[in-house]
Amino acid sequence: MTRTLRVATIGGDGVGPEVVRAALPAVERAAALDGAAITWNHLPYGADHYLATGETLPQPVFEYLRNDVDAIFLGALGDPRVPGNEHARDILLGLRFRLDLYVNFRPVRLLHPDLTPLRAVGRSGGQADDESRRRLIDFVIFRENTEGSYTGKGTATGVGTPEEEQTAHEVHTAPKVSRIIRAAFAWAAAHGRTLVTMADKSNAVPAHRLWRRLFDQIGSEYPAIEREHRYVDAIAMEFVRNPERFQVVVTNNLYGDILSDLGAALVGGLGLAASANLHPGRAGLFEPVHGSAPTLAGKGVANPMAAVLTGALMLAELGCPRGAVALERAVVRGLEAGVRTPDISGTRSTHDVAEWIASALN
Repeated sequence: MTRTLRVATIGGDGVGPEVVRAALPAVERAAALDGAAITWNHLPYGADHYLATGETLPQPVFEYLRNDVDAIFLGALGDPRVPGNEHARDILLGLRFRLDLYVNFRPVRLLHPDLTPLRAVGRSGGQADDESRRRLIDFVIFRENTEGSYTGKGTATGVGTPEEEQTAHEVHTAPKVSRIIRAAFAWAAAHGRTLVTMADKSNAVPAHRLWRRLFDQIGSEYPAIEREHRYVDAIAMEFVRNPERFQVVVTNNLYGDILSDLGAALVGGLGLAASANLHPGRAGLFEPVHGSAPTLAGKGVANPMAAVLTGALMLAELGCPRGAVALERAVVRGLEAGVRTPDISGTRSTHDVAEWIASALN
């Protein structure tokens, strides 16, 4: 029997609507491999709507997204016409916080050897052969998504004066730190991973000692999984020097934001970077993380692969494993065939790449 998945889409700003529009046929075709049909509800929220109406995300729409959909698929948010990003903050951060989507899940996987800037070279200094250049970069980042430096708490005094002082409060609570750490270990156990690394700056930020203590406590419940701690500056260096050694990384909101983009750069850039914002048992928010890139909007050059891979994360979460695997394999085949947009040394358009991926599912 065919089951129906209810997915709300928010194209957003810049290239967001383009990549969403391009990716959806492939995602829909992949879902059918698991006997699922997708009902899309395209919502208008973004800078255009905000500038025309003053609305960001009305309360009835938020309630609809909370109660009546299986997933939310977001393109990108950010527009220079809204310099304060009020609409983006209310929609993206609003959904993350109000829906309590405490897991930001970012896979970092090298899908083709020529995508990484960490290419090996031969002993003579020349390019090494293809086999020696192959690197197995395949780890995931669990970023705490509802606290840390992103709560907006703080003070401002003397604004505009030579004595101006801005204070941001970094908030970490035991229940929320515990649940993201536990989510990382549980995922590792379920997916055959044997190492979880936690990153903080507890040598300089006393609040991070909470992370150290809870990481050791919860990690001890998973004796088959090795655990290790790294300061955030050290792990950033290790990402570049030896990314193959990592399997699962868990960290706070700010560091996860930074490290996940660094991870994306290791495997091809933000044009291939997918993410999921999750709370088990609730509708998740799925978004490619390349941003709105307003200067590229309408030119047909935005890479749709991040949106397609985000669709794969969504299908996996919605119980469509065959479709999720098929989407990722189709992206890999496209990369191998040279079906690429300009950001990864190709000449194809957004639409052409997405259409090729959809056809490769047959």
